[in-house]
Amino acid sequence: MKRTSAAKKAAKKGKRRLPIKHWSHSSLTAFLRNPLAWYKRYVEEVYDNPRTPASVVGSAGHLALENFYSGIPKELAIQKGLEYLRGVADFELDFGRAKSRKAKREKRQAMEAEYLRAIGFYLARPPRHKVLGVEVRGVVEVEGLPLPLKAISDLVVASRAEKGAVDIVDHKFVASFSKGGAAKSMFVIQAIFNYYTVREMFGKPVRRFIVYECKKTKNADGSPQMRRYEIDFKKHAQDFKVFHRLIHDATEEIARRRVYLPNPSDMFEGDNSFDIYRLELVEE
Repeated sequence: MKRTSAAKKAAKKGKRRLPIKHWSHSSLTAFLRNPLAWYKRYVEEVYDNPRTPASVVGSAGHLALENFYSGIPKELAIQKGLEYLRGVADFELDFGRAKSRKAKREKRQAMEAEYLRAIGFYLARPPRHKVLGVEVRGVVEVEGLPLPLKAISDLVVASRAEKGAVDIVDHKFVASFSKGGAAKSMFVIQAIFNYYTVREMFGKPVRRFIVYECKKTKNADGSPQMRRYEIDFKKHAQDFKVFHRLIHDATEEIARRRVYLPNPSDMFEGDNSFDIYRLELVEE
């Protein structure tokens, strides 16, 4: 891939080359939350942090839906997700307080039960779409941005809101429904990453970003286990301007010489980032 104009300008000014080749929703979120943890994963490419049970259950659910929307029968799709979950090794999991062999076995059983319950909720009445693409991955250059953008779209479907356009569908398995719904900032940022990659790869107008949240625990009041949020890109012109400014500012930050400081309050990677800082494992 050709170097972007920002990278060329940086080289001409004698600055260091940018440490990453592209931005993604996950890498940008990680940088904003915990720059030192971001540096370890996206610059040094060290992926040794154990995964939470919730993230593994979510990945299993995504795999099941990937198979289901690819045309595989529901029961087989569910089995594919279960096989994935069972294939994750113990050393890859953060068992929390479960230290003994028995406790870890019980935690795994609870993960399987949670997965089967959640995917069962989703597939009881799965949303129907004219699917054009499943697990669509892309890295594209966007005019005016200093680095390419990378995104993975769970589904690309024919839009029911605009003839000839496409919608992007994203699935999330959650412990509780998101506050703010479609107005949630992180939904909008993720949506714009996917907008640019799908627009380039499909060559069609991209109208909406649709999020289906599936709550993993059964609602005691019998209310629906699924919620649908919709971002209509025609109504978010201002958010695109903010997105471009954010990408430019984040790129400026990683381009300059800096000391990467930990964020001990980060509930996911705070301790790990502080250990890296304490042991002086990252050079300036």
